[in-house]
Amino acid sequence: MEVAVVGAGPAGLFCAVALARRGQRVTVVDRDGGPAADGSWDRRGVMQFHHPHGFRPQIGAAFQAEMPEVLDALTAAGAELVVFQGGNGLPAPPPGLRCRRAVFERVLRAFAEREPGVDLVRGHVDDVLRAGGRAAGLRVDGRELPAELVINASGRSARLAADLRGPADGGDCGLAYVSRQYSLLPGAELGPMNAPVGIIQTLSGYLVAVFLQDNRTFSALFIRPADDRRFSALRFDDAFQAAALAVPALAGWVTPDRSHPITPVLPGGRLHNTYRGQLDGNGGVGLPGLLHVGDTVCTTNPSAGRGIAVAMRQAVNLLLQLDEHPGDPEAAALAFDVWCTANVRPWYEDHVYWDADLLRRWDGGDVDVTRRLPSDLIMEATEADPSLWRVVGPYMAMEALPGSLDEVEPRVREIYASGWRAPAHPGPTRDELASVLADFGAR
Repeated sequence: MEVAVVGAGPAGLFCAVALARRGQRVTVVDRDGGPAADGSWDRRGVMQFHHPHGFRPQIGAAFQAEMPEVLDALTAAGAELVVFQGGNGLPAPPPGLRCRRAVFERVLRAFAEREPGVDLVRGHVDDVLRAGGRAAGLRVDGRELPAELVINASGRSARLAADLRGPADGGDCGLAYVSRQYSLLPGAELGPMNAPVGIIQTLSGYLVAVFLQDNRTFSALFIRPADDRRFSALRFDDAFQAAALAVPALAGWVTPDRSHPITPVLPGGRLHNTYRGQLDGNGGVGLPGLLHVGDTVCTTNPSAGRGIAVAMRQAVNLLLQLDEHPGDPEAAALAFDVWCTANVRPWYEDHVYWDADLLRRWDGGDVDVTRRLPSDLIMEATEADPSLWRVVGPYMAMEALPGSLDEVEPRVREIYASGWRAPAHPGPTRDELASVLADFGAR
């Protein structure tokens, strides 16, 4: 069978290699031609390419099942396999990764280029070809590329075949972020950590994180309300460095005697939570033979590091549905949509509720015990009652869906109703951090 995959990102390349290993002939079309001869790679159209990523064990599990050689290639490129704690408190069997997105994609792309049965083509996809009520391939830069199956993995801003799907749910989540990459100096020790990837802390009115990556590199990150214009100066290198040094969790990493920056500041823009299923506005398959996967289905605020893990879980299940419904892509699409509704949409809904309540609290609101508590407050409550880890742990490991937290939510509400609040992390408030940035003035 001839298969056309739109998009050479993680989900698209994973599907392409896996399908080729099932005997299909796969053409992957992407408007990006890959790394330049000097090794640089802007990855046009992928805003998040140089920003920090968390590579959870779900990603390692997918590669172990379909193409374990990729993990070997990643470690050879300097990525570090790391053991995450599973929901049962024991180490999760599949490894996670400490790795830059650029290194991850470079390795995966090179692997796909060498895979028999996979052909990477540079071009802009104009539309999906349609014949006899089915997908018949792609129109690429005005030329026809015939295919019996089309997989749309074109990313979060995808507009391909939008007329064949119902409208997306969600939108701007009210948060924006900015990051910068650093390299640890020879012999320098790691900074403070509270997670396998590095450190993540919510302070008074904003969030900071450090993502430890490959080859002793790391990214420092600020997430703040998108509408707070006082933080626009963070896009300047000296302002970012001053702000990072003002926050103890970041200062322990970016101090000049421990690391040095290797990129300019990387603005990330506004963040989105969106969900869009396989079906059209009438609840049917808009075009049999066309399937959507990855960020074309779901995007979430990246602060929890779920994006690629959710995309790869989708890819694994999409392959399962194609295996179980050979020659019937309409049945595969229907089954895949049911699976995504049950297993992907909850992560989108979790972030929508979490982000809205976080912004409310960052604007001065207190914990509201009169309604369901968001997931971040339930996670924080493990400090007051460690027995909650029995339920919270699997959720944090993405081994259990957000709805699993319903079991302990009433107990957590009791904890907050008693007056308990999580101890504050050391560092400036958002107003105080804005004052640090104000010293740099308008530019």
